[in-house]
Amino acid sequence: MRGGAQAHLMRCDDGFYYIVKFQNNPQHSRILANEMLGTALAARLGLLTPPMAVVEVSAELIQYTAELVVQLGMGRTPCRAGRQFGSRYPGDPARLTVHDFLPDQQLREVENLNDFLGMLVFDKWTCNTNGRQAIFFLEPGRSHYVAWMIDQGFCFNAGELDFPDAPLRGLYARHRVYESVRGMESFEPWLDRLENRMTPSVLDEVQKQIPPEWYDFDSDALFRLLEQLDRRRKKVREWVVAARDSFRQPFVNWK
Repeated sequence: MRGGAQAHLMRCDDGFYYIVKFQNNPQHSRILANEMLGTALAARLGLLTPPMAVVEVSAELIQYTAELVVQLGMGRTPCRAGRQFGSRYPGDPARLTVHDFLPDQQLREVENLNDFLGMLVFDKWTCNTNGRQAIFFLEPGRSHYVAWMIDQGFCFNAGELDFPDAPLRGLYARHRVYESVRGMESFEPWLDRLENRMTPSVLDEVQKQIPPEWYDFDSDALFRLLEQLDRRRKKVREWVVAARDSFRQPFVNWK
């Protein structure tokens, strides 16, 4: 697959296809932990993200599959066996077309377009240092596209596990998704959930899903991260205002 993590599209034994990121991907081993933590938290906020799974990839499969390698500099190395992060593909790739770009008119008609507002709340909270990524597809029997919010690997600043906040971080590149914004109230459904429901107990429940090898067995670093996330919940409003006041002016209808 495209992207710096060099993920692989794999059909798993539950019958679904997954985009699988390996522990020895070129970005960082913690990318997998970020993906699982970020995707689970975004889903708790009510945002549409792909179902995820821990995907066990055997050494035997890697040995006999020439394509299961990662490119490192001028050389290649086999993918590491063990537990990997899987983000479910929305259907059979031979039958379902998935887009990462839609023309303006189709983009405005995406069924869950307002999820981009919620994802800005999420990306500000988690300090996603990569551009917001999404995929679009037509579900069988529907006439409008659905957007899935993908790729949370650079939340918490990727392998650094810190929060270098900046006004433009978290914004989707195409500001047309923010045309419905009239003020802070446009973000309220997600701000309310973040401030009042994403409690330390929820954070603790989510982190228990993460295989410890994905964060190098450094539980202290993980718990420090969760403590910072808890403290950041009430600051997201000011970061949304900072985005509004940035030179890019993403919210053209905010009065």
